[in-house]
Amino acid sequence: MPRSRIQVLIHEVGKFGIVGAICYAIDFAVSNLCHTLLGMGPLSAKTVSTVIAATCAYIGNRQWSFSHRARTGVRREYSLFVVLNAIGLAIALACLGFARYVLGLEGVVAFNLFGNVLGTGLGTIFRFWAYKKYVFLHPDHPKVAAPPVKDQRIPEPAGQA
Repeated sequence: MPRSRIQVLIHEVGKFGIVGAICYAIDFAVSNLCHTLLGMGPLSAKTVSTVIAATCAYIGNRQWSFSHRARTGVRREYSLFVVLNAIGLAIALACLGFARYVLGLEGVVAFNLFGNVLGTGLGTIFRFWAYKKYVFLHPDHPKVAAPPVKDQRIPEPAGQA
């Protein structure tokens, strides 16, 4: 019996959440490592951590979370994935920049609250919606290439040309 749309959505959200939690831990650890131990600025540290975490997320989502969806080519998928993650990064940077440069909040708590909780949270909601809509397409989506059709011509009988 085929699963309902709600069951599929719950399945996708669950797997996306697990991949997201792992990648969040990577993002959190790398951003703090870059910012506190390596002395990078907050926006640079968040950018580096997001690139690393996003690459891990693409692999996890393609191979597990959305493995049941159509494959439309790594080049197309990863290109869109990068663009959508750049938008997700912009959301996180906007939250972090607002806290730092508008509210004047500095320090590790503000960095983590605005960059790693609020910014990443809002970016994650955007990413889930965007991945389903643009990257990992439903098999019935028009952009999904149909399998090649075999030549349906009737062969000429032997001896006739």
